[in-house]
Amino acid sequence: MAQLNLGAIKDLGGIGGFTFSSGGITANGTLNVQDIEITGNVSGSSSYLLPSPSGHQDEYISTNGSSFTWGTLSSASGVRSMQVWTNNGTWYRPSGVKTIMVTVTGAGGGASGYGEGGGAGGTAQRQLDVSNISSVNVSVGNPGGGTSYSGCGGGGNSSSFGSYCNASGGIGANCSQNRAGGYGGNGSGGSLNVYGGGGYGHCSHHSYANISRAASYWGGSQPNSHNQNTYAYNHQSHAAWGSGGSGAQFSSRGAGGRHGVVVVHEFYG
Repeated sequence: MAQLNLGAIKDLGGIGGFTFSSGGITANGTLNVQDIEITGNVSGSSSYLLPSPSGHQDEYISTNGSSFTWGTLSSASGVRSMQVWTNNGTWYRPSGVKTIMVTVTGAGGGASGYGEGGGAGGTAQRQLDVSNISSVNVSVGNPGGGTSYSGCGGGGNSSSFGSYCNASGGIGANCSQNRAGGYGGNGSGGSLNVYGGGGYGHCSHHSYANISRAASYWGGSQPNSHNQNTYAYNHQSHAAWGSGGSGAQFSSRGAGGRHGVVVVHEFYG
């Protein structure tokens, strides 16, 4: 078979056609193609080239603005899981989770035995993109203890989720001012930062005002009784996380505050 060697094929005007060089073909002018059938591979630097579909069944193409990649389709969406800490620990990102909502509450302050209640811990809430975060240290504040008569109740400690958000504890009764309830802590670092409720102050020496219930973000403090002086103290655990301790009457022992808490809601996508 004879071989025909050409350097170019052009139209009569010398404008259109093709030029051949070292095995390459260059179109002279605009190349209009109605139908094209390819039996080999297409390669090059054209912005219209897509990655090969081989081995990517049921996947989709995404772009970062400069290149294309294949991604896996998933039917999962919404809340995946929730974790709750009432003691110190570490949060580890579960598989498939990219976003979390963190709620951090400090511990409550302790009450006194003269009717004054402790302040509740503050709260911070924040949404975080954790695509590039694998773990975070979790710190949960211990509560302040209750005290008798007009003593200063213990202060609640702070809770935190790493360096992302923090919530201070409530102040103990009679600590910021004599015969006064403790004031609440506050949140920081969150998109939402909330003060804890303040404790009730002293009314009279035989006060029945042990109704002091310094509420936290999660709810109120211990139950009270008209004639049982240590009722709140005896039921210290029956209170919401971060609430302040309820005061007692007749110079009895006030209740301690409640532990702080860290809650993490975990979301797909």
